[in-house]
Amino acid sequence: MNTQGTIVVVEDDAHICDLVDMLLRAEGYRVIQAGDGATGLAAIERERPRVAILDAGLPDTDGLEVVRRLRNLPGPLARTPVIMLTARDGEIDRVLGLELGADDYVTKPFSNRELVARVKAMLRRAEPTPADKPEVTVIGRVEVDAARREARVDGVPVALATREFDLLQYLADNKGIALSRRQLLDGVWGADWYGDDRTVDVHVRQLRKKLGDDFPLATVWGVGYRLG
Repeated sequence: MNTQGTIVVVEDDAHICDLVDMLLRAEGYRVIQAGDGATGLAAIERERPRVAILDAGLPDTDGLEVVRRLRNLPGPLARTPVIMLTARDGEIDRVLGLELGADDYVTKPFSNRELVARVKAMLRRAEPTPADKPEVTVIGRVEVDAARREARVDGVPVALATREFDLLQYLADNKGIALSRRQLLDGVWGADWYGDDRTVDVHVRQLRKKLGDDFPLATVWGVGYRLG
């Protein structure tokens, strides 16, 4: 009996899709397959999965467009964690995917263990915040609500991707402390994450864009970033 929840896999290569399906079912997840972007987005809306895995290069509505449309959906669906599958030489797809709201990416060909580990790490980060942490941190006009996993500007909720909120929460938990990019990668993405420092920069740029020019997220030259 499944106890781990549903994952939607959107991939037009049937062999890769079946492989991902097999790996995740072996871990106890219910898997829904889709072979194109339109079908995948419909499956995400219908199934409300814990995670969506999207190929960046789909034949109709590609994965990047699916992410963009997903982030514009109303309510909790817009915050569905997304892992993108990209070609090894597809750096532009990785950067664009992160800017559009993808939370993580895995390059093809991928390690089976790495993919499963990424999914599990994503789900751990999405778990409710322990009760001993402050529920709401206020930074200027911005409220970071840990219990609701919601950011608000002047009381109005702002749509953040899962990893964007994770980064914001980590910065808020360390308010006033200059953190290096490596510290942010370890604290938000995990010490075993395979990406590079540019991932942090992309997410910081998105936070500044969404939370306003006066949001006090400062660049500390030679170090990294500091909130407040």
